[in-house]
Amino acid sequence: MSIFDNLKNNPAAPQGANHPESGSFSFVFNALPESLAEMQALPEASLDTPYKTAALTVCALCAYAAAPEIGKEMLNFLKGPAPLSAYEISFLNDRFRDGKHVPFSYFKSATPDNNYTPSVPFTVTVFSNPYSFQQEGRATLHLNSGGADSPRQIKLRLKPSEGKWYLEEQMILVGVRTPKAADPWA
Repeated sequence: MSIFDNLKNNPAAPQGANHPESGSFSFVFNALPESLAEMQALPEASLDTPYKTAALTVCALCAYAAAPEIGKEMLNFLKGPAPLSAYEISFLNDRFRDGKHVPFSYFKSATPDNNYTPSVPFTVTVFSNPYSFQQEGRATLHLNSGGADSPRQIKLRLKPSEGKWYLEEQMILVGVRTPKAADPWA
């Protein structure tokens, strides 16, 4: 039984397809990791680029929607030396009270019309812009949501002694358009 069985959307684990010339990296998921061990077994878990950490953040938030304790373990792994604070956990719990579909909206083809059900394989694209690397050792990367008009941000921080990029802050759990199934005006 999958941790995602109880969710309407049932996405999927990463294989990276990179496009450095465009400043974007796409990660393809055949199955979403359902445990911290599964996440750590993925090649992206090397966290050697901020793009990999950002893509895994989407996975961890999807896991949080399905099983908060598992998602919390994954997010703490991605946050490295600065685990989730009580405030961040409260924020996550509040965001997932009514919006379990939001992290799935970052996968290719997930839109309000299909209730944020991405096509298989599931693809998330993380991209930079001219302002993404203004401060040394920090990155602000962007993701597009099928339910929003403007990109959303994830902030990451490099730990030089490890050569790993860790999640510092995510701003992707903000509202998206209502899924068609939940929209009384659809």
